[in-house]
Amino acid sequence: MTGVREKIYYITTPIYYANAPLHIGHAYSTVAADTAKRWQALKGRETFMLTGMDEHGEKIYRSAEKSGVKPEEWVDRGAAAAKELWSFMNISYDGFVRTTDNFHKKAVEEVFKKLLAQGDIYSADYQGPYCVSCETFFTEQQVKDANGNCPDCGKKINEIKAESALFFRLSSYGEKLLNFYKANPDFLKPSELANKTIDTVTRGLKDLCVTREKVTWGISVPGDPSKTIYVWFDALVNYLSGAGFPHDMERFGKLWPADCHIVGKEIYYFHTVIFPALLMALDLPLPKKVYGHGWWTLKNDKMSKSTGNIVTPYEVCKHFEPDILRFFFLREMPFGADGAFSIDRIEERYAADLANPLGNLFKRTEVMLSKYFGGKTPSDGSFDAEIFKKQTEALQKFSSFMDELQFHSALNALWELVDAANRFIEEKKPWVLFKEKSPRLNDVMLTLEGCLEFITGILSPFMPVKCAEMASHIAAEIKLPEPGAFRKGQVIPGGEILFPALDIIRSGETQNSD
Repeated sequence: MTGVREKIYYITTPIYYANAPLHIGHAYSTVAADTAKRWQALKGRETFMLTGMDEHGEKIYRSAEKSGVKPEEWVDRGAAAAKELWSFMNISYDGFVRTTDNFHKKAVEEVFKKLLAQGDIYSADYQGPYCVSCETFFTEQQVKDANGNCPDCGKKINEIKAESALFFRLSSYGEKLLNFYKANPDFLKPSELANKTIDTVTRGLKDLCVTREKVTWGISVPGDPSKTIYVWFDALVNYLSGAGFPHDMERFGKLWPADCHIVGKEIYYFHTVIFPALLMALDLPLPKKVYGHGWWTLKNDKMSKSTGNIVTPYEVCKHFEPDILRFFFLREMPFGADGAFSIDRIEERYAADLANPLGNLFKRTEVMLSKYFGGKTPSDGSFDAEIFKKQTEALQKFSSFMDELQFHSALNALWELVDAANRFIEEKKPWVLFKEKSPRLNDVMLTLEGCLEFITGILSPFMPVKCAEMASHIAAEIKLPEPGAFRKGQVIPGGEILFPALDIIRSGETQNSD
């Protein structure tokens, strides 16, 4: 009997708004998705990662106008810059959707027409406080609670806008959403955001205005060119259009439903309430998980393009390799929590985790193999039983945490092994065994080389380029490791110091191995 082929692992980032350069907050989301994708691929699963750009709306039009270019040129520049950034950050995405793509616009129009035809979208008049920056209406109470400011971006709201509009019957999906949350407890992650979402839906939902008037840069409402479709309605459809809906239903069938949408917590509501309701209205399966991550703060405030409180990956990586920033993102704090960003913290994390324990483990092992065995692993020997046990435990913990996107905990589990391997050197004292010409030296060095190979494979989703360099040091293939695996008589090329000391990095110098 032929087994059922496992569905392609489909993970997405938000699509990023093209009104200003992308910063490390955007890179954080993208690195997390890329790491999760690489982990699934390492396990042998076929994967597909989608990212892209949100290119419609009043803010885009105004940014282009301010810069003296047409909106088309403005968003083309933004998309090119995003792709360049993701290449710089070693991101391996499979699909890049732009909301100005024709296939996407057709998907939005088809979804809109279907919901309109079946009565899920209806016409009504609307008036209320309006934030131009966010292109969003808010209730008077929301604005009052935010001291007259926009609840999302914090800017002062001075405009009361009235217009004839079309609305999505979001209110009619409240009970269905609550039933879905209850039946699918893994859908809303992490639990803190899940509880807020459930509370919001329980208190009752209001219908959503899904059109705007007098917005020249957007997708026109089918049959009514005086209105454009709300940018959030437009943007959410990207997860469908990027998977092939409706232009490539064969591919869509292989990808949908998404396994995970990774989003910032500020847009969690759109992805856990509005998007699921739209999918219910379309009679499409809902995603398996939406994970809302926290914010990086800079100067004690949330990073924001609107306020200019940002730092870009390029600025951070003047001395550090991009893989170091990738590692820092997911090592520094639990995925879902907020964290303070600073170069000082990257340097501290680099020294504490990479330069000292991991870098030294590689360097010491390489030097000892060169000195004791002529740059090869021993031709005979066995793997240490205690280290085998620790590798087995590390792999079990790491796998469980990675499948749940608990990157921080997964790395904690791996670093328990890194520390154990360093203690192993101190306890076994291979330099003494060498002087004594003890056959136990073979076991020690085979075990240490096996640890390097194990760590390199399992760490590769976090630092793909750096781990490729690590693999070249030991002439190993990057793969999902097996506890206790080692290679007899293997040439170990070694190489330059993998993680130079901070003073070397600051000076921009290079340091070669002895």
